[in-house]
Amino acid sequence: MASLFKWWSKENNNHHHRGTPVVVKMNVELETPSDDDFINLSVRNNKQRGKNAKQLTWVLLLKAHKAAGCLASIAPALLTLVSAVKRRVSSGRTDDGDDVVVSGRDKTRLYSFIKMFLLVSVLLFCFEAFAYFNKSLHFDATSLKFGVKGLFGWVYSKWVLIRVEFLAPMLQFLANVCVLLFIVQSLDRLVLCLGCFWIRFKKIKPVFNVGDGDGDGDLENGEKGFFPMILVQIPMCNEREVFQQSIGAVCNLDWPKSKLLIQVLDDSDDPTTSSLINEEVRKWQQEGANIVYRHRVIREGYKAGNLKSAMNCSYVKDYEFVAIFDADFQPAPDFLKRTVPHFKDNEELGLVQARWSFVNKDENLLTRLQNINLAFHFEVEQQVNGIFFNFFGFNGTAGVWRIKALEDAGGWLERTTVEDMDIAVRAHLHGWKFIFLNDVECQCEIPESYEAYRKQQHRWHSGPMQLFRLCLPDIIHSKISTWKKFNLIFLFFLLRKLILPFYSFTLFCIILPMTIFVPEAELPIWIVCYIPVTMSFLNILPAPKSFPFIVPYLLFENTMSVIKFNAMISGLFQLGSAYEWVVTKKSGRSSEGDLVSLIEKGEKHLQRTVSVRDLEEMKKEIQLQKEKNEAASKKKKQHNRIYMKELSLAFLLLTASARSLLSAQGIHFYFLLFQGISFLLVGLDLIGEQVD
Repeated sequence: MASLFKWWSKENNNHHHRGTPVVVKMNVELETPSDDDFINLSVRNNKQRGKNAKQLTWVLLLKAHKAAGCLASIAPALLTLVSAVKRRVSSGRTDDGDDVVVSGRDKTRLYSFIKMFLLVSVLLFCFEAFAYFNKSLHFDATSLKFGVKGLFGWVYSKWVLIRVEFLAPMLQFLANVCVLLFIVQSLDRLVLCLGCFWIRFKKIKPVFNVGDGDGDGDLENGEKGFFPMILVQIPMCNEREVFQQSIGAVCNLDWPKSKLLIQVLDDSDDPTTSSLINEEVRKWQQEGANIVYRHRVIREGYKAGNLKSAMNCSYVKDYEFVAIFDADFQPAPDFLKRTVPHFKDNEELGLVQARWSFVNKDENLLTRLQNINLAFHFEVEQQVNGIFFNFFGFNGTAGVWRIKALEDAGGWLERTTVEDMDIAVRAHLHGWKFIFLNDVECQCEIPESYEAYRKQQHRWHSGPMQLFRLCLPDIIHSKISTWKKFNLIFLFFLLRKLILPFYSFTLFCIILPMTIFVPEAELPIWIVCYIPVTMSFLNILPAPKSFPFIVPYLLFENTMSVIKFNAMISGLFQLGSAYEWVVTKKSGRSSEGDLVSLIEKGEKHLQRTVSVRDLEEMKKEIQLQKEKNEAASKKKKQHNRIYMKELSLAFLLLTASARSLLSAQGIHFYFLLFQGISFLLVGLDLIGEQVD
């Protein structure tokens, strides 16, 4: 109690620094209470007690005024939210429950199941609510004794018996299975985090041989140091917003020009975009860069087909390594000098992968939540697997391959939508080792709209299941060790690519609401609350600045489980949407805002990054383009997608939360309520940027 009063006194002395500003005019002279006054409050004489009581009353009044100010600020926030919902609903376009544009009945199976489940839950809620408020019906769930009056009482008693004898045992069994999977996956996540802590504690990281002048020497002629022939590839497709910055960054790589060739692999079907990219390449050629432009007439195989076509060029045989950067990636000038030396005197090394950093991670709530996930992926999953297994899934960009390893693995194949993971698994089966460099970063973008992020996640979670079906026989019959086979089959594919989305959706979006309507089957509180919060805490550790977003992160991950589950099922059973490839929409944030700010700072080295244009002229051009975009956006009606699966699940969870009130299930009610609101916000596309 003493510490409580001391804290309260401190709060009183500093109240003017926080909350709503308060001005109090009094003719009564008050003495500021000291810490001793509060500590010795119970032992003072009656006069002192009265004095402190009066002061405490004023403290309570001030705190009540501050609380009233906070509550007053909630009303405008709610009005703003309601207005945003109304605006977006009026301009929204439904997606009819689809993840991607496909034909046939495959696209509506999950959506139809959710709608049916929602309808049943609404009917059951009405049934249970009527029974709850029906004074003539008395039911003791523990003793299964009924006080039945009338037809409704008889029907309700039969429903309870069906629940107890048939539904509850099956539901409890399914819940126990999902809980077991949840515990196994949580242990895997915990082991990964412990491995990351061990790496940090022991300061373990890959190092290369610095002898024989590595990293030194004359870069223009490559007479000293380790400067092998490097091929750099930039695959792109209709990415007008970002091509200029990626080409400029790659042309500025600190490497001997005679030992570096840049391929711009353009798969754009927009003639204007293709001409702009070609023009940018010609400008860099005039600057002296060794860069070529390739455009495929027949666009087959998406990115894998593009890379495969480029590797078939006759001059590729002169190069030993190939570095790959997507259109929105901007490697630092010393990228090759920090990655390529790892290959020297290490003939078993096939891949060196760098981590990603994001120019727009603080753009909105969606990008902040993505940053949490990707920070964990790179710093924990990729780093731990790279150190202890010499294997991880290639991220498709910001990596350097030994060309011999690509050829040994069979080259790029178009059989899945995750060609990067495919080539990594096949190279691993042929004995090649991988290195992940956590301290080498490559700048890029993450999706700013939920629509783009949704499509990206669908491809990222359907592709691994396609690949698992195709490569399982090869893994079983390969010559790698049994431990590596176990790591590939159980940990890499089943646990992290199949079980994770399965239990996330099934346990928290299906089984938990069902246990509310069938209360005889139970989910313990530690499954609903404690373990998810602990796992979210571990996930957020690599991004400590994101701790204020831990609750939105937990809710959003459960919200995304419906997309990941649907994608996993479509990939596992080869449904129509499994082979759909949609290029992730880029905003070009770094090519516009960051460029202008650097120009205003007078950065002279930026001149090469954006060709040889005059900086002032370029600044005017960017400003003109910005004005044109603003004028076009005013004419163009903005719209947002209304996602029906997410909305259906929102109403399902909110209905279950209302039903939980009848059973007085506290923690279950709050979880279902906030999770339902999360689905509602995502379903109305109130997270992320609006789509033009």
